[in-house]
Amino acid sequence: MNKTINWGIIGCGDVTEVKSGPAFQKVTGFELMAVMRRNKAKLIDYAKRHHIEKYYTDADQLINDEEIDAVYIATPPDSHKEYALKVAQARKICCIEKPLAPSYADSLAITEAFKAQKVPLFVAYYRRSLPRFMQIKRWITAGDIGEIRHISWFYSCPPKEIDLNDEYNWRTDGNIAKAGYFDDLACHGLDLFIYLLGDIDQATGFSTNQLSLYSAKDAVSAAWIHKSGITGSGSWNFGTHHFEDQVQIIGSKGKIEFSVFKDESIFLDALDKKEQLFVEHPENIQFFHVENIKKHLFHNSYTHPSTGDTATHVAWVMDEILNNSSYTK
Repeated sequence: MNKTINWGIIGCGDVTEVKSGPAFQKVTGFELMAVMRRNKAKLIDYAKRHHIEKYYTDADQLINDEEIDAVYIATPPDSHKEYALKVAQARKICCIEKPLAPSYADSLAITEAFKAQKVPLFVAYYRRSLPRFMQIKRWITAGDIGEIRHISWFYSCPPKEIDLNDEYNWRTDGNIAKAGYFDDLACHGLDLFIYLLGDIDQATGFSTNQLSLYSAKDAVSAAWIHKSGITGSGSWNFGTHHFEDQVQIIGSKGKIEFSVFKDESIFLDALDKKEQLFVEHPENIQFFHVENIKKHLFHNSYTHPSTGDTATHVAWVMDEILNNSSYTK
């Protein structure tokens, strides 16, 4: 492809303000031409502030706009399948916010629809494209900590004001996200671990609702094993007194420590090598993810690290952790 690709966004909410939307404007060869949102006042405001030519309150109009070549779906996960199947039918390139869908079955249906139409599908697991995490992958590939034995992740945070005040929050609505913030956040880390260490073969977990602030689960523990034999464990709790986000990758010759979400240094502590590096994220954190979409579309030799297939595997892991849970209060 050697032409400009015109993108449209379905769901121009908070995530598109800085994290993702501007990246589609900054990458050479891409143009953000249209946006869609049901709230017309907020839609027009967004379009004016971001200098976007077209705006719609009807997603079908954006999808079927002949000038739009590609669609970025940035709505809550429960609507991803509905919009994605329409984009696939229109045979347009698509990028979907994570998670791909609330379930493995829906994720698989989306991915298969794009395969049937032979149209590229990308998913916004952008950590696979961030230089900070690519440096961790280089340490692992170089064997700096020897053979990998285990990965662990502990994540905790206090409850949010919106939940304490009993305000509606789709992220904690059990009908949209069975495990609440776990669905929204844990998929990022699990996807990253799969990128670093390979596909997961088995996974299981425990989940419960400790605070009773909302209908979704607020505490999850899990264990898994990668196809390579590397074991993994994780604990996520959304009702503690402080924020903590700590990952350790343990090898035969050392360890790597980092945070999935906190903007902190990464650490290598090995027998013959010690490093502490701070690798800055871009202003628009999805910039390299979007830039890699361009590389995938314009260069036959390059495959984007986050596709429908990789995101569907993450959805399967999430389902296994939650559906195999032996404790559901």
